[in-house]
Amino acid sequence: MCTQNSDSPASGGEAAPGGEPAPVGAAATEELLPPLFPDQAQFTADPHFRYAQLRAAHPVQRVMLPQRAPAWIVTGGKEVRSALTDPRLCNDIKHSGTWEADGGFAIGLNMLQVDPPVHTRLRRLVAGTFTHRRVKALGPRVEQIAEDLLDALAPLRGADLVESFAFPLPVTVICELLGVPAADRAAFQVWSALIVTATDPEAAVVAGQEMTSYLTGLIKDKIDAATSTPNSDDPGKAQAAASSSLSPPATPSGEGHDLLTALALAGDGADAALTPEELLGMAFLLLVAGHETTANLISSAVYLLLRHPEQLAALRADPSLISGAIEETLRYEPPALAVAYRYAAEPLTLGGVAIPKGDALILSLAAANRDPAYFPDPDRFDIHRDPATTASHLAFGHGIHHCLGAPLARMEGVIALRALLQRCPDLRLDGENGTPTWRPSLLRGLRELPVCW
Repeated sequence: MCTQNSDSPASGGEAAPGGEPAPVGAAATEELLPPLFPDQAQFTADPHFRYAQLRAAHPVQRVMLPQRAPAWIVTGGKEVRSALTDPRLCNDIKHSGTWEADGGFAIGLNMLQVDPPVHTRLRRLVAGTFTHRRVKALGPRVEQIAEDLLDALAPLRGADLVESFAFPLPVTVICELLGVPAADRAAFQVWSALIVTATDPEAAVVAGQEMTSYLTGLIKDKIDAATSTPNSDDPGKAQAAASSSLSPPATPSGEGHDLLTALALAGDGADAALTPEELLGMAFLLLVAGHETTANLISSAVYLLLRHPEQLAALRADPSLISGAIEETLRYEPPALAVAYRYAAEPLTLGGVAIPKGDALILSLAAANRDPAYFPDPDRFDIHRDPATTASHLAFGHGIHHCLGAPLARMEGVIALRALLQRCPDLRLDGENGTPTWRPSLLRGLRELPVCW
């Protein structure tokens, strides 16, 4: 659980240099707080420039968010890593001083909203699915999905790679893993995009309601199918339990179900079964996080290589660099700019700055990954970096909330990039059919990536 320590040290902050109008300490009046970003379009195009400004002023600084709410932005590598493992910084919004007024938006209750011991129980119920051994076993099916997508793309000689490859691949993988019917995946992808981007709050709310209704029905159908006795004279009913290509046939013991069914039936001994709210939240988190971040990784890797032809040439000359290319992409353009809010369960000090109880913090993974104290020449994209150093990036977080799906995302990224480069040896940006643009979101991903071959 989130711990509280009455002996936590406290100290004042430093004034922001370079003409910034606000000090970093909590005494700064909200009217004088610098904005997280002065210009939305500029920040969307290049958040790293603004993060560098904030880190130069102070790695822990109080800012005003676009919704006119104050928060602390943490941009230093040391400070972000420390905050991610500090038990006094909690995920549960009820530790926020204003939680009753800004309770936020979510579908169900998921692991990003809770702390130990609830988080420990939820994570343990799903952790076995994402071990390196289990993920490796999924490899052949992921390769087949990639090849099928490229078979459809090859004759076109050009396409938006986000729409036609980077998104469909991880969507298919996670939907098969969880047992989402193929006919429903297009609608699910639309709902997810509206919720994650959230440029239209009303549309995001409607999408959330529709996704909630859909997932609730899907979960009920799976529980009914798993707990009913199949008619031996109707093999079609028995076959319905095996709901995806990535799920082995179900056995009488309950093993082999798709992940969503397995979660619905899970819970014994120390781990109580998921409540309906938890099951809904788990389904939402796994489906959305399971494809949005991986799609961002794939499209960013391709875009960065096409923008750095010398790096692409090196990768083509030495395919063994492909894992390094994926890790460097994760460092240079992580799929998420920041983790979910953290809330101070008690007064504490971070980076020499006093954080009052109840304050909200944004821990910027992207800023930490560009901290020159951790990575030499951090604004240079270089797939030849020492793998041991590059792997210390924070793209998947750190500590107890480290992304469970990291092994799967890495594998999908490697398979997708390898297959694409093999099938499209003259892949290049297609400036005549559009310009790559980034989506305005705390997730870092391209809206479109026109390419030709």
